Amino acid sequence: MGFARRLIIPVASFLDTRIGWDRLPRPLGILTLIGLRDQLRQRNLLDTGWEREPSKRPARLDARTLDGAWNDLKKPAMGSLNMRFGRNVPFDRAYPGGDAGLLEPSPRVVSRRLLARRGFIPAESLNLLAAAWIQFEVHDWMSHATDEAKPISLELADDDDWPERPMRIPSSVPEPPDPTDEGLPPVYGTRDTHWWDGSQIYGHDAGFQEKVRTGIDGKLHVDTNTKLHHENLDELVDEVGPRGNFWVGLAILHSLFMREHNAICDALRREHRDWTDEQLYDKARLINAAVMAKIHTVEWTPAIIAHPTTVLGMNANWYGLLGKGVRRRFGRLSRSDIWSGIPGSPTDHHTAPYSLTEEFVAVYRMHPLIPDRYEFRSLEGGEPTRLEFAEIGPGFWRKPLEQVGVGDAFYSFGVAHPGAIVLHNYPTSFIEDFRPDSKGPLVDLATIDVLRDRERGVPRYNEFRSLMHRKPVASFEELARDQGAADELREVYAHVDAVDLMVGLFAESRPRGFAFCDTAFRVFLLMASRRLKSDRFFTTDYTAGVYTPTGLEWIDRATLSSVLLRHHPELAPVIRHDNAFKPWGRASA
Repeated sequence: MGFARRLIIPVASFLDTRIGWDRLPRPLGILTLIGLRDQLRQRNLLDTGWEREPSKRPARLDARTLDGAWNDLKKPAMGSLNMRFGRNVPFDRAYPGGDAGLLEPSPRVVSRRLLARRGFIPAESLNLLAAAWIQFEVHDWMSHATDEAKPISLELADDDDWPERPMRIPSSVPEPPDPTDEGLPPVYGTRDTHWWDGSQIYGHDAGFQEKVRTGIDGKLHVDTNTKLHHENLDELVDEVGPRGNFWVGLAILHSLFMREHNAICDALRREHRDWTDEQLYDKARLINAAVMAKIHTVEWTPAIIAHPTTVLGMNANWYGLLGKGVRRRFGRLSRSDIWSGIPGSPTDHHTAPYSLTEEFVAVYRMHPLIPDRYEFRSLEGGEPTRLEFAEIGPGFWRKPLEQVGVGDAFYSFGVAHPGAIVLHNYPTSFIEDFRPDSKGPLVDLATIDVLRDRERGVPRYNEFRSLMHRKPVASFEELARDQGAADELREVYAHVDAVDLMVGLFAESRPRGFAFCDTAFRVFLLMASRRLKSDRFFTTDYTAGVYTPTGLEWIDRATLSSVLLRHHPELAPVIRHDNAFKPWGRASA
């Protein structure tokens, strides 16, 4: 890091502390965010150990591997399947607090008194596709293994009507200790690759791939009548545990990007008549994964954090501060990702080998986005079909979606709002009557969310603020900025320092245009660019030689609205072209 970049860190910290990046003029706000990101890169990337034997070196290195290995050719196991989550906080601040720290105050009490929805609070700047999208992406990024044979038991209050006493929650499964782990808190592996590689639709094992691929022209199995994946995949996508929780919102996005993969295969086949099924599949996956990453970077994120400074910043992550027009007309004018964007810039892991982190998992707990009740509307008009989440959730989503139709489901999501990510807006469906496996036991997902952060050593809210280089709050009133909410927090927590991270993030006020708070944003500021900057397929190998000229043009032209219209032209009268995650217009009756 050059002298100017080193100097910007203390200046950025000063400006953010005294004024706030979000209250600065946009150019100065951008420079402040660059400085804050550099500070986080220096202090908040911690390696929990990744050394293990990678899978066999593939014959070709211009395609993503099934298990995520060989992305980094010098450290080929990095980011691959089952590798450990890293940390964004020091190891000595990442230990679970023992039984008292794990269960006090009761996560169930937190769920019932602070999180449970009292009435739906909409996020009116977004549509429901924004809620479905983030779960679709999370299923590509991360999940933990749990062990039902070693449950954590929660004693319940006398007035609690939960059907089982005590409430038993499967524990997370830590990685086996290693001689090199001295000084580390418990660490956990992910059941997914750490890369942004589209594994939610492509899978990460041979059994999944055997069912999802046709073996012809690189394509995936899609039912031509329903436009959905074939039923023989249901048991793999609608599975038990963290990778399960399948519902209509996930199904329509799986359908869309499986068909997008097949459209890319058709485009590649027209130019490469001699390519094998494997070559077409590999290239189409590479292109499709980049389309998803681009949509998330320049559309979903600017929609959910719609402050003018962050909108510019997220577009700069992809196109650079010189902008999309310059990038399209002249290509890269600098090796710097700041000026010309991350795609095509040099790979850089900064201060630690690449991995996703436990803190990244924690700030992506956004279940309030999900409504309990849905109205499915037809583009042709008429009365909507009204359904509860349980009727379109795990084990039950296929029949109502086939009746509604995928196109009308997209329209219905486009005109509906998700929930706001605030206190008292956690879906009732996920607290009182939720079965991630339609045949399994009931779970209170809000209780589990609180417990998981504690179990995995994620610091509580005020300590987390400090570790993200923000001043801790001194009182419940300073946190909530509302006396009623402050009083409720005080009734549950003995001291403001005891407030759980997720509760504090939901209670905290937020910058203009933000759907989540500034403290959570610090982790996004660090990790959003890291997921691109560490991946050679978004950096040094983001070239025409790897993607093909057709592939790069496909990615460059792709937006969520263009992808939707490619497969659902009937949406043209209603779709939002500037950003398809913002509310659409209604069809004429």
